[in-house]
Amino acid sequence: MQFSYKVMALVREFPNAFRSRRIQEARVPVSPQPTSSMRSRVTALQVLFVCTGNTCRSPSAEGVLRKYLADAGLGDRISVDSAGTQNDRSGQAPDPRAVHSCAQRGYDLTDLRARSLTPGDFETFDIIAAMARGHVEILQRLCPPGQSHRLQLFLDHAQPPLKGQDVPDPYYGGPDDYEHVLDLIEHGMSGLIAHLQGRL
Repeated sequence: MQFSYKVMALVREFPNAFRSRRIQEARVPVSPQPTSSMRSRVTALQVLFVCTGNTCRSPSAEGVLRKYLADAGLGDRISVDSAGTQNDRSGQAPDPRAVHSCAQRGYDLTDLRARSLTPGDFETFDIIAAMARGHVEILQRLCPPGQSHRLQLFLDHAQPPLKGQDVPDPYYGGPDDYEHVLDLIEHGMSGLIAHLQGRL
């Protein structure tokens, strides 16, 4: 998906998403805006994946990281969520094609529901991992002063030649595009987990 022509439109639209914030409690294991003392008792780190509609790429990344953390025994130390830069799909389940592709590899997305990014996310989450460079641009425009250190491009955690690349939007493609997205997510996730372990 091309992002450059949408950036300003998204920014103009975004305040409405802020006013209509709806967090799906089943998706977030802790309060979206806990105090520092609460966070130290519950989880050491909180990770948020961000794409456009929060129905394909970012929920897939959330499902993959949740599985990896559970397998590594880190599920109680690192919490994971995902969100979209647009607010027109809030409350929707992930795209069925993403659900199917993930299920084929053992990742469960069935309890996830889309939500839009909120102002509090920039303070709540230690790492905000954008799935594409266009999302990084949007996040940088919306990020409050002093919080930009939380923003990352997800595939910056991958090895070359994938490092610094986008996870492409599979929405207008077919099954192979969703499989390709999962391939990229799995490649980048090992590096992200190593980064997280280094911060625990």
